[in-house]
Amino acid sequence: MSIHEACGIFGIYDTGGDCAQSVYYGLYALQHRGQEDCGIAAINNLELSCHKGHGLVGDVFSESILKSLAGTTAIGHVRYAAGGATHRDNAQPLTLTYIKGSLAVAHNGSLVNSMELKREYEYKGAVFHTTTDSEIIAYIIAQARLHSGSIEAAVNQAMKRLKGAFSLVVMSSRKLIAARDPWGFRPLCIGMKGDAIIFASESCALDSVDAAFIRDVLPGEVVWVEDGKLHSNRDNCTRESTLCIFEHLYFARPDSVIDGQSVYDSRINAGRRLALEHPIDADVVIGVPDSGLIAAKGYSLATGIPYNDGFIKNRYIGRTFIASTQSFREEAVKIKLNPLRATVGGKRVVMIDDSIVRGTTVSRFSLLRDAGAKEIHVLSSSPKFISPCYYGTDIPTKETLFACNHSDEEMREIIGADSLGFLSLEGLATIAPNSCCGFCDACFTEKYPVL
Repeated sequence: MSIHEACGIFGIYDTGGDCAQSVYYGLYALQHRGQEDCGIAAINNLELSCHKGHGLVGDVFSESILKSLAGTTAIGHVRYAAGGATHRDNAQPLTLTYIKGSLAVAHNGSLVNSMELKREYEYKGAVFHTTTDSEIIAYIIAQARLHSGSIEAAVNQAMKRLKGAFSLVVMSSRKLIAARDPWGFRPLCIGMKGDAIIFASESCALDSVDAAFIRDVLPGEVVWVEDGKLHSNRDNCTRESTLCIFEHLYFARPDSVIDGQSVYDSRINAGRRLALEHPIDADVVIGVPDSGLIAAKGYSLATGIPYNDGFIKNRYIGRTFIASTQSFREEAVKIKLNPLRATVGGKRVVMIDDSIVRGTTVSRFSLLRDAGAKEIHVLSSSPKFISPCYYGTDIPTKETLFACNHSDEEMREIIGADSLGFLSLEGLATIAPNSCCGFCDACFTEKYPVL
C-alpha cells in the first residue's frame, strides 16, 4: 500500500470532564488516519488555547500540556499532508481571532475549488499563513459569521461555497459545531457519555472514551451543541451521498462502523467475493499487514484454504508512503515486512493485499519466493486504480499508478507472481450491503461526483 490517507478529527463538549484528555484518547484511536501532525484546541471561559506539533499524538502531548488545555469544549486533529505541504504551520486545529471572537477549525478532506477560493480572498486582502484547504474554510466561516446570526448559521452558509470533501469540527467561544459535506465523502459520527457530546471521524474513537454511539452525521448536515443540547440543520442534505469506498477497504479501523456498515464485515465480504471471482488451488492464504489480513480471512472462509500469518511486520516503521522518494519507499518496504518461512516454505500461497497502487509494496513480495514459496498468487481486494483522487487521498496523477502504466501480464511479471487478480467493480458494489450511504469509486472508474 502506498498512498496518503484521510485525516482524523475529534471534538467534545463536556462541562464536567477533562475535555483535552478525552480528545487525546480520541486522537490516539484515530492515529491510523494521520501520523504527521496533530493538535488540540480548547475553550475555557471564552479563552482559546491550542497546542500542536509534528509527530504522533503520544510524542506531541505530555500531561502538563494537556493540563494547560483546560476547557469545557475541545477539538483535535491528526493529519497527513494530502492537501498542503508537510510543515508545522499546516498542523491543525487552525485557530483565529476576529471581530466576533475566537474560532478553531479541524478538517478532514480536500476541496476541489480551493485555488479559486484562495485567489478570491487574496484579492480581498487576506493573508494565508498555511497551504491547507482548512485555512480557506476558516476564513469563509469567519466572513459568513459577520453576516449571520450565529456560528452554526455561518457554517451552514459557508458549506454552500465549498466543493469537495470536508468533514469539520468547529469551535467558537460558546459552541461546538460539526458538519459533513453534502456528498458525504468522509465519515463523521456523534456520541454521548453522560452529558458530554462528542463528534469523531470514526466510531472506534467513541469507544476509546467509553462513549455511546448515537448516529452518523448525515451528508450535508450541520449539528451543534449549545448549552449542552444537540441541534441540527439539514438544509444542505440535498445530494446523493458518495462516501469514499476506500474507508471500507483501507482507511478506517476495522472495529469502526460507518453509516451503518461494519468495516470488518466489508473486508470479510471483499475476501469472500475475491474467492468467487478468483478461485485458486493453493495450500495457504496470507494477508499483507495490516489492512489485507481481514480480506484474506474472508477468502479463507469462502474457499476452505487455511489462513495463516505470512509476514512479520516491523511495528516501529510507519506506513511506506511516508518515505518521500520511490527508492526510500522500496527500502522502507524491505524493513517493514519479512516473510515467515514456516508458513510459506514449499507452499502454494494466495497473498491478498487491500490494493495495488504504485506497485512499490508488492514488488518486494518476490521475497516470498526467497522464503521458499512454491507458487505465489497475488490478489487485490480492490479494483485497479486508474485515476487520481481529488477528495483527500494523495493519488496525484495517472503516471504514479501501476495499472495505468502496465498491462495485467506486465504487472504480474514485475511483482513476480504466478497469477494476479483484482476485485471487480461488480464485486466492489457488494462489500457494504448494510451501508445507508452511496459510494465514490472514482479512483477505479474515473466517474467523479464533483470536480
